[in-house]
Amino acid sequence: MKLLIVSQYFPPEVGAAQARLGAVSRELVQAGHSVEVVTSLPNYPLGKIFPEYRGISYKQEGSLEMCVHRVWSYASQGTGLGRMFNYTSFAVSSFVLGFARCRKPDYLFVEVPPLPLAVPAILAAKMWGVPIIVNVSDLWPDSALELGILREGLLANVLRSLESWIYSKADYVCAVTQGILATLGSEKRVPKQKLLFLPNGVDTKMLTPEAPDTELRKRMGLDGKKLVLYAGTHSLAHGLDVLLEAADLLRNEPEFQFVFVGSGSAKHRLVEKAKSWRLTNVSFFDPVPPKDVAKLYSIALCGIVSLRDLPILQCARPAKTLAVMACGKPVILVSGCQTSVVSDADAGIVADCNDPPSIANAIRRLGSNPELSAQLGQNGRQYVEEHCTWPLIVGNWLRQLQALQL
Repeated sequence: MKLLIVSQYFPPEVGAAQARLGAVSRELVQAGHSVEVVTSLPNYPLGKIFPEYRGISYKQEGSLEMCVHRVWSYASQGTGLGRMFNYTSFAVSSFVLGFARCRKPDYLFVEVPPLPLAVPAILAAKMWGVPIIVNVSDLWPDSALELGILREGLLANVLRSLESWIYSKADYVCAVTQGILATLGSEKRVPKQKLLFLPNGVDTKMLTPEAPDTELRKRMGLDGKKLVLYAGTHSLAHGLDVLLEAADLLRNEPEFQFVFVGSGSAKHRLVEKAKSWRLTNVSFFDPVPPKDVAKLYSIALCGIVSLRDLPILQCARPAKTLAVMACGKPVILVSGCQTSVVSDADAGIVADCNDPPSIANAIRRLGSNPELSAQLGQNGRQYVEEHCTWPLIVGNWLRQLQALQL
C-alpha cells in the first residue's frame, strides 16, 4: 500500500499529532508499506521556523519508503488572524509545492484540524482518483467554540458548512478518540461504513521505566524534591491554571515541586501568574526531545495530565497520559471525566479539575505512599504493553480499513 499523509504537524516538531503520525508512518513502513508525507516546514509550538529550515520554501527528506515533503507556511502562534493565515497558507502550499512532487498513492490521509487543509487534499484525491481518509483529531469548530477561541456568527457557520462538506466528500472518516468517534456517528451523521478508529498509542521501547537520573535532577536544581511533572503542550484546552492553584495549596509543603516542561500559547501567562503568586514550588523548562522524556519521568514522583471540564474533551485519551504510564509512573489525571484509561488500568488517581484541593490531596497521597505509587506505575506499564503499542494500534487500523472495503 502507498499512503500519502498530509498534515500541518509532523516530527521533528513535538506534540500529540506529531508523535502519532510519526509513529504510524514508521510502523507502516516496517510492515512493508510505503509512505509519503506533505507537511509544513517545522515551526510548532513557538511559531518560528526551525533554524535549519529557514530561508527555503521546500525541502525533501527521507527515503523512497518514507519520503517527507516540507513546504512553506506562514509561521504563527496562538489564535486570531495570524493563526488563520498559518492554516490557509499551508493549505495552498501543500497543493502548489507538495502534491505535484508526490507519487500517486493508494490512499490519501489528511489530518484535520485545520479544516482548510482538507480542501486541497480532497481535490488532489479526486484528481488522482484515489480514496481519501480524513483523520479527525479534534472536532472543529465545536472545540473552538467551547474553548472561547471562536464565537457564534458568520465564521462559525462557514466552518460548520466546511466541516459537513469535508465529511460528505471523504471516503473514510477516522477518529482519534472514542468520544470523537461517537460524535461523528451521531451528531455529525457520518455513515457507519465510513468510520475508522486510530487512537493515540505509545512507543514502549523509547519510553520505558528508568533508574533515577541523578545528574539531570542536579542540573535542574531539584535535588531533594518530589517532582509533580507536567510534560507537554501548554494550551487553553489543558486548563493548567488549576495546577497553579494546587501548587498554592502546597506552598508550605516544600518537598513537592511542580515542574512544567514544554511550550505553547498559554505558557507565558502561566509563568507570569506563578511569579505574581510567588510560587517557589513551581518551575518551568523548555521542551525536550521525545527520546529524553523517560529521563524526566525517572526523577518524578508522578506525571500529571490536565484537561478542562468541557463536553468536547470528555473521553479524551491524551498521548501524555500513555507516556507517563509507559515510563512506569503513576498518573494524576485532572479532568471532569471520571472514566478514563487511567481508571481502566488502575494506573493513577483521577482528580476533579474544578477542585484544586482534590489535586493537592492526590499528590500528598502518592508522596506519602511509595508502595502505592510503585504499584500504580507497574499497572500502567503493563496496560500500555498489552493495549497501546503502535504495532497493535496500526495493525488494528489496517484490519478496519480492509474490512470496510469488503
